[in-house]
Amino acid sequence: MLNEASNEVIHVSMNPADDRDLGVIPSRYSPVRTDPDGSVTVELAGDHPGVTDPDYRARRDHLAGLAAAWQPGHPVPAPDYTDEEHGVWRTVSESLEELHQRFACRAFLDGKDAIGLPTDHVPQLPDVTARLLPATGFRYHPVAGLAPLREFYGSFAAGVFWSTQYLRHPSVPLYTPEPDIIHEVIGHANQLAGAGYADMYRLVGSAVERTHSDEALRFVSHVFWYTMEFGVVREQGELRAFGAGILSSVGETASFRDADLRPVDLVAMGRAEYDITRFQPVLYVWSSPSELQDRLSGFLESYDDATPRTLLRAAG
Repeated sequence: MLNEASNEVIHVSMNPADDRDLGVIPSRYSPVRTDPDGSVTVELAGDHPGVTDPDYRARRDHLAGLAAAWQPGHPVPAPDYTDEEHGVWRTVSESLEELHQRFACRAFLDGKDAIGLPTDHVPQLPDVTARLLPATGFRYHPVAGLAPLREFYGSFAAGVFWSTQYLRHPSVPLYTPEPDIIHEVIGHANQLAGAGYADMYRLVGSAVERTHSDEALRFVSHVFWYTMEFGVVREQGELRAFGAGILSSVGETASFRDADLRPVDLVAMGRAEYDITRFQPVLYVWSSPSELQDRLSGFLESYDDATPRTLLRAAG
């Protein structure tokens, strides 16, 4: 995506926050700039934990450069992760293990068991693909920075998940102001491996392919946010998280039940605004795994440009 005002190339990344990604790029989402000499720079926000750490900034630039240079059909770059980066992965994995057992839904736990991601070191994206592909048909592709909504969500139809390769700053291993490989893999890969979830991702991708208006694209992306990213379901009478945004965050997994928990309302979800950098104050609860599967799939299977206005009219 080209920022015509500055001739910056904004490289594809995972997890765009909302409709702001279609225009001005907020600095807190770390856009990636490619200069005329070919060098790649990640623009960290002034309040980012790593903004004053020159080693971390150089590392981010290096990893972004690897992803920016990658072309489909070529081997995915395999960063030589440092002991410190492996330590961050290990700290988060260990902190999440007990929380997942207590608060994650059964499908997420089954997916986690099925693909058996390492907990002691950062996996390479081809390793994640090798674990996911046989069961789900999904593969991971590397990206450097921010992604436009249509490219990110639309790729699901082809079984592609765009993932960053960097890790959060080591001074705050349990916090990240932006999606890193911990979120992309611990959150989304385990979720994708759960029964039925890869199919719902594909339905999202197909729904996006049927849209042409920005309104319809934003609406379905917001529904994705409140489901696949921050969804909650009742399972055997207990509240359980299934959203990747919750289950890749130590703080969100421990505290999601303290949020304002509301019954599922697709119109409210599609129209809601949210802040990607904070704990989510409002979450929507599906009454059962079967309601999640049936109702969300039905919504996505018929989704097109007319759907948001049809739902709005039906809601009065």
